[in-house]
Amino acid sequence: MNNPSMASKQPYSDEFIALKIEGAPRLASLRSIGAALNELVYAENSFTSQIAEVIRRDPSLTSRLLKLVNSVFFGLSQRVNNIEEAIFYLGLRQIRELALATPIIEDFERLHGGALKNAPWHKLWRHSIGCGIMSREILSLSGLTFEDDTDYIVGLIHNVGKIVAASIFPAAFGKILAANLQTESEVLAMEIELIGWDHARIGAFYLERHHLGPEIVQPVRWYNDPPLAGDFEKSAAAVNLADCLVRVAGVESFDIAGNITEDEIIALPSWKILFGSKNEIEAEALKESLRTSIQRLPGVLKGML
Repeated sequence: MNNPSMASKQPYSDEFIALKIEGAPRLASLRSIGAALNELVYAENSFTSQIAEVIRRDPSLTSRLLKLVNSVFFGLSQRVNNIEEAIFYLGLRQIRELALATPIIEDFERLHGGALKNAPWHKLWRHSIGCGIMSREILSLSGLTFEDDTDYIVGLIHNVGKIVAASIFPAAFGKILAANLQTESEVLAMEIELIGWDHARIGAFYLERHHLGPEIVQPVRWYNDPPLAGDFEKSAAAVNLADCLVRVAGVESFDIAGNITEDEIIALPSWKILFGSKNEIEAEALKESLRTSIQRLPGVLKGML
């Protein structure tokens, strides 16, 4: 086992990394994905008043809900201050997304435990929620449907490994943030150089210890190399595209200084995995739909955070 003090000079051993991850704080939100609110919004006979009552029990969720509706629907003649009215405007799908994101982001904030206090964590929260929204949109456009919120969750938590790494290897992670790296590949390479595992592997191991299923763990593990995700290749590809599209939307990345263009995204292997069979007319319609989502995304994120 490598000496922890050598973190800046050589990678840690697999055994040491695994031990450190196992000692990281657990996230209650990951163990309770699908609590009372989700049960209500999925029920056939749910009423807006019942959903509103569940939301009222959570002041943080209530605050974000009203902020979101007034941000997204900024053209309304007057502010919405009523939860039932907010549910009407947003719809149940967006309510579910907000309900999932709120406790997870709050847990993420607790997970890094104040490590690297000057790090731009708010950028990571915005990026994470944006990826959740876009991964769901991408998978829907590809023709894949999910009975639950897996399509949203894989995007939302795909960078959990970065937060875990900051918590257990703050010195190494601080160097990565300070390096002004231009691409995701550079980030992955530096993580392996300084730690031994990249954030995708760290995140997947952490989520596995939370007993999340392979439909979430595998896309998180392989979103930078989707073909290795096996049966979950398309979900991994969607997260990969979402990660890039959020940056195209003008949402600053947490640890990547470089930008990416729409043309570069279309050339990605992930695009071919999901949309390679589309003809020219279908492909253009697809791009236009994604452009609309990208344009709307900053306003949604402003309301959710």
